[in-house]
Amino acid sequence: MSATSSRAIGGLPAASGALALDTYKLTKRFGAFTAMDSVTMRVEPGTVHALLGENGAGKSTLVKCVAGFQRAEEGSILIDGREQDIANPIVARALGIGMVYQHFTLAPGMTVAENLLLAGGKTPALIDWKTKRAELRAFLATTPFSLDLDVRPSELAAGEKQKLELLKQLYLKPRLLILDEPTSVLTPQEADEVLGHVREFARSGMCTVLIITHKFREVMAYADSVTVLRRGKAVHHCRVADTSPAQLAQAMMGGEQAAASSAPFTRKPVAANAPIGLKVEGLKAQGDRGTLALHDLSLSVRAGEILGVAGVSGNGQRELVEALVGQRPRLAGKVTVMGQPYNAHRAENRELKVRSLPEEPLRNACVGDLSVAENMALRDFDRPPLSRGGVLSFPYWRSRAREWIAEYGVKTQGEGAPIRSLSGGNVQRAVLARELAGDINVLIAANPVFGLDFAAVAEIHSRIVQVREKGGAVLLISEDLDELLELADRIVVMSDGQIVFETPAAGAERHVIGAHMGGGHHESHEHDEPLKAAA
Repeated sequence: MSATSSRAIGGLPAASGALALDTYKLTKRFGAFTAMDSVTMRVEPGTVHALLGENGAGKSTLVKCVAGFQRAEEGSILIDGREQDIANPIVARALGIGMVYQHFTLAPGMTVAENLLLAGGKTPALIDWKTKRAELRAFLATTPFSLDLDVRPSELAAGEKQKLELLKQLYLKPRLLILDEPTSVLTPQEADEVLGHVREFARSGMCTVLIITHKFREVMAYADSVTVLRRGKAVHHCRVADTSPAQLAQAMMGGEQAAASSAPFTRKPVAANAPIGLKVEGLKAQGDRGTLALHDLSLSVRAGEILGVAGVSGNGQRELVEALVGQRPRLAGKVTVMGQPYNAHRAENRELKVRSLPEEPLRNACVGDLSVAENMALRDFDRPPLSRGGVLSFPYWRSRAREWIAEYGVKTQGEGAPIRSLSGGNVQRAVLARELAGDINVLIAANPVFGLDFAAVAEIHSRIVQVREKGGAVLLISEDLDELLELADRIVVMSDGQIVFETPAAGAERHVIGAHMGGGHHESHEHDEPLKAAA
């Protein structure tokens, strides 16, 4: 198959690089549900083509058909003008199609070097490591990233894993590279670096790039053309030069919803005498490898304030959240909520009104096999009215869950469905309903909209802002700087387990924050002392 398909049209040599991709009336059904409805799209060779749309719009289904992971029932896929039956990923690979997924596909127990070689699929029985390592080092020198060849993915932060996924594909020299949300775990500088590199790769004529993204900024800055999918249909195709974020939002949402969702929040300033809701002093905690992940970290958040914590994935943010919510032991330091000592016990959570929206809610905030109603009751199942005289009142659990499902727009087959059967956005909505019920003094939110669609993002953001408006102190940890600039009153940067920079969000400059996120430690330590004093 690859011998004939790799000969380009017009007798050009086989390794001529970038492929042209066309889909014609591509349709994919799952039972009665049509995930992709007669999608026709043209991706020009040597271009970066963005695929925009909400969750469930059909973006992943479309690229999975092109990459051979799913087969469409109707329509056809053309590579360089020739129809191809891409029956499986092996056929796609032979055609020169590579894909980087949003979910990691690395072998955790193998080193970076071994993962890169494994990607090639033709590993010899005996490997000449000296030669191979020299080859891999030479390859890494041609990319914008450096990763330690001896590190295992289990020791890498999410951002580093994402880079390794991309490196795996670049190592194979694809002629069509598909990227599924590639920057959701990168800093602005890294995202610009990755997308800049990918765009150069396309412009050199070596490769065509198809990128799924939620971020208009990335589309406007790096793509040549864009296709918008809505409810399985391709509703809008244009050159990026001929469009605007507002037009793209309208195409994605279909009508008036777009204007409401993209309206910025207007916020009154935080009162200078507002009480301190959350105070962290000299916090130390170990990382998973036994080294110190948090070094004397101090910060404070006032009532009615959102403090944004920026940083590259893997600089202690996860450990900070886990140490605050009781998932990780604290080696030293003090945490207080409204002036009271806080050790993250269940009784303290209730008395001091502390809530959290953790990263990966299905893993960190839910019991997958329990129903939606049972998960919604995890905070207060043993309190009246959910429990009376030690007897659990299941009808009340269910009726309250139905109210919350309606209020938060949770799409589920019912309150009795296991929570693991819900999509990511709907799991997050269900967790939000539970965590945002009642009065809140402190809300700790970690990457609360990771991987969610446009509508869910707008809704969750407005809910977080409502906590602030009602006088709650919000600690918002996010790897998306756009999110922090939009929501936070103040932003601090975490690098290497410490706070290295602080700035009011109004007037903050992306590149300055990005430089500190990148960890110029030698230049940023001058900020440490005044910060500790301020905290």
